[in-house]
Amino acid sequence: MKVLTVDIDGTFLRYACMDEFMNISRRGEIFTPQDGREQLIEAVGRIFEAVDDVQGIAVSMPGIIDSARGYCAMGGALRYNDDFYFRDSLIKRCETKIHVENNAKCSAMAEAAVGSLSDVADGFVLIFSTMIGGALIRDHKLYKGKHFAAGEVSYIILNSANNLGDENLFGRSFGVPKFLQRYADAKNMDIETVDLLTIFDAVNHGEAEAVNCLDWYTKQIAAQIFNLQTILDVETFSIGGEPAKFPAFMTNLRGQLQNFYDECPFKLPQAELVTSKFFNDANLIGALQCWLTANI
Repeated sequence: MKVLTVDIDGTFLRYACMDEFMNISRRGEIFTPQDGREQLIEAVGRIFEAVDDVQGIAVSMPGIIDSARGYCAMGGALRYNDDFYFRDSLIKRCETKIHVENNAKCSAMAEAAVGSLSDVADGFVLIFSTMIGGALIRDHKLYKGKHFAAGEVSYIILNSANNLGDENLFGRSFGVPKFLQRYADAKNMDIETVDLLTIFDAVNHGEAEAVNCLDWYTKQIAAQIFNLQTILDVETFSIGGEPAKFPAFMTNLRGQLQNFYDECPFKLPQAELVTSKFFNDANLIGALQCWLTANI
């Protein structure tokens, strides 16, 4: 058996052909079409035509997704997908078995099935990218919520005194671009010249601006993990996205979270913080897991 797995985000469309054991026979990447939904469907269709002998398509994509109907209620980073029966449109282009799921939920499925949460009954996945993906695992299963929006942490309000614009939402204020911008501003650098490797290399060399930037970033994230834990009481948070590849990020995040617990006047249960197993491939692997669950 071979399935075409497709991971769509606001910038890139990544794909891979996988068998049921997650062996990859082919992979590639293109820019995500920005013009509209028809161009997105056509892009996936061309990839489908270029691969041989696949039994279906497993799609990971942004937004609030009703997988049973293949319906995108809200498109997230790709707002042209709002109110769109994505699967129906793709089936017209590619006559095969298709399953569609939110990208953070795909990542959680990968970690729960064969990754960092495979031995955990209750866990939460956080993925730091353009915004912040989140997904909840309850009793080893993906919990989606009544409206398929459980875990959508990007839309947490940060300050009730401010207007509810992009800058007052957790995902907009603490996605990776804001981390890069914070450092660029501190160094009076062009944002185009800054990446995560630049920052963490500076952290490792003890540069004050980089260390202060990392402290600011991880403290804000730790505060939200603290809040999520008081509500969800999970065993483990699995942290993914490019920042989690750097040991200094995870060390600092654990330290900031511990500070909150140490300062709290109440003794509260804590969750373990672990690093994602799959990182960039998590959405592809999770999309495959979702497809297999739906079709086998």
